[in-house]
Amino acid sequence: MDAVAAQRETAALPGPCARIPVEHADFVRQIMDRVGDKWSLMVIATLQDGLMRYTELLHAIPGISQRMLSRTLAQLHQDGLITRTAYAEVPPRVEYALAPLGASLIDIVVSLIDWSITHHDEIRRHRADAGTADSR
Repeated sequence: MDAVAAQRETAALPGPCARIPVEHADFVRQIMDRVGDKWSLMVIATLQDGLMRYTELLHAIPGISQRMLSRTLAQLHQDGLITRTAYAEVPPRVEYALAPLGASLIDIVVSLIDWSITHHDEIRRHRADAGTADSR
């Protein structure tokens, strides 16, 4: 697809999708999937106050498994959202912190979490009214 056709195709999309160049759409969706993942949101929010060790994160994030925390930390580090500092000590010590890119998400992440906390009862009622099995 040539640049003019791609621009026409993108311009035909409604709302914020119109700003996404067609050639970047897949990658933008991957980024949205990563930063919009529930565990990524929780890790980013938990790290807002500074350095934390793996075990501290594990205890601070309710419901996350060791496997999921390890996977989420690796993905966030790969994308440059967090830093990982390993110290050559016995026992080994690893600390995680928000990188500037991850810190730029704090207001958005905290707003989403606050919104979820504020509206969980209302959403639970809607699910119950609709007969949705997952109304917990």
